[in-house]
Amino acid sequence: MSTVAFLNIAMHGRVNPTLPVVAELVRRGHTVSYHTSPAFRAEIEAAGAGVRLYPGGEQSLPDPPIPLVLLEGLARTAVQVLPSVLTELREVRPDLILHDAACPWGAVAARELGVPAVSSFTTFAFNQRVPSPTAVSWDLLLAAVSRPSSALGYLRARWELRRRYDLRGLPLVDLGNIRQLLNLVYTSPAFQPGAEELDQSYRFVGPSIGARPADALFPADQLQDPVLYVSLGTVFKAEPALLRTIALALAPLAGSVVISSGQTDPTALGVLPANVLVRRSVPQPDVLARAALFVTHGGMNSVNEAMYAGVPMLVVPQGADQPLVAARIVGLGAGLTLRTDEVAEATVQTCARQLLDDPRFRAAAATLRAEQRGAGGYRRAADELERYLRATGAVVQPAPADPAREADR
Repeated sequence: MSTVAFLNIAMHGRVNPTLPVVAELVRRGHTVSYHTSPAFRAEIEAAGAGVRLYPGGEQSLPDPPIPLVLLEGLARTAVQVLPSVLTELREVRPDLILHDAACPWGAVAARELGVPAVSSFTTFAFNQRVPSPTAVSWDLLLAAVSRPSSALGYLRARWELRRRYDLRGLPLVDLGNIRQLLNLVYTSPAFQPGAEELDQSYRFVGPSIGARPADALFPADQLQDPVLYVSLGTVFKAEPALLRTIALALAPLAGSVVISSGQTDPTALGVLPANVLVRRSVPQPDVLARAALFVTHGGMNSVNEAMYAGVPMLVVPQGADQPLVAARIVGLGAGLTLRTDEVAEATVQTCARQLLDDPRFRAAAATLRAEQRGAGGYRRAADELERYLRATGAVVQPAPADPAREADR
């Protein structure tokens, strides 16, 4: 069998879709090492991989999270972690490296070691219809003028990388869009704008959703239909007033309103109706399986999970690529969107009633559900990786039959 090394950045939306792939590769007999930050250690070990931690503890997210600052952060992190990563990879001796599309140290390490690499796109794949936020643009140039220290920081880190390593194949600027000969995209071609414009190196494997540890403290048996679910993500801190407004708008329409508050303290929302349950985190796939409506920030991971469950969405984008994701949901008829400054009890309730009462939204969500499930998910991703391993010369023996997979056929 083969050894596969995963290198990723410290974000739930980037790590979570890879974990079922890790578990599937381990089930098939492969050895997997996963190089990441301490916050994800438990989940990765539960998937069966050996964890290797980056030096320096947690890799903090750029602040503010704008493309220029992101570029600087990615380049600086690459300078910081590459010596340790290369040492560990020489010990692991992987046959294949899988890295996030915004993980330049993964691409550089693969080039330095002469190991085939695969890129992991947990967002849309980028093309003319979905421009990469870190590509050269007037906005990026204007940001460099207004934030010269960040621009200079990027150039210094980039020079340091060039001085030490072989950077062939690494984009000069667009470090959020690092492509390889095989690129896994964790959504369906039906949801990807301009999927037909992308070449055959992009494989749309669909949402990577596997079994997760049960949350014994979550009172799933107490939920009453219809269940309306709210989560505005983990990267951007949702204001308590925003979550409270949404809760009060949905409560009269719901049997149960479930709110995942993320970084926001549930007590900050104040006293809420009795049918509103607020937790920092909830077992999201399980709740979505029950939900009639999902109020979301539009993060790609959450949206993929909602489409997998066939749930109509009200999207309240908070930043990054979320407005683009929201526009795609609306364009495909599976939801509606509101800007944060449009959120009020009346507007949220009006949108929610429309999504619950108009069968066209449920029908569109059902169509996307079929497309997402038909893409193959984590098993298709593992198949693609094994196919690539064979093409690059690594020996892969057939995996034992998976009863669950056979039952899905």
